[in-house]
Amino acid sequence: MIIRFTEYDGDMRKVITSDNEIAKLLSRTKRVAVVGISDKQDRPSNGVSRWLLSHSHLDLYFVNPALTTVLGKPCYPSLKDLPVDIDMVDIFRKVSDIPAVVDEAIEIGAQSIWIQLGLVDEISAERAVAAGLDIVMDLCIKVEYERLKGLISPQE
Repeated sequence: MIIRFTEYDGDMRKVITSDNEIAKLLSRTKRVAVVGISDKQDRPSNGVSRWLLSHSHLDLYFVNPALTTVLGKPCYPSLKDLPVDIDMVDIFRKVSDIPAVVDEAIEIGAQSIWIQLGLVDEISAERAVAAGLDIVMDLCIKVEYERLKGLISPQE
């Protein structure tokens, strides 16, 4: 994976690959929109979200136009319909859907995008970085949070 750096408001935005940078990103993240959440317990989006709800400091907001609630929380049709500002957009969609989700994440002013394990879209990542977002690709947020929990210091 190539690390790209872009100057953005005096801050370096990039594709994040190091443990230290992932821990910093998770530390400064509070509100996460999970795009592509499933109500099926055997789906990765559901299992990861269940774990994060009970083991992390993150506030999760779910996005799936086919659902109204999941895991006891409201589910919204799109990122634009969320009632709060989002720090991170966590994408559980097929690669062909990633560009549209990245565009919407940029539009709503998200600070970062996490593209889940097994998914890579270099072109969308470049667009996100150019727009000032940090991005993580091809990693699982649950696995990384659990593995790096000693380095994560939630910020208010």
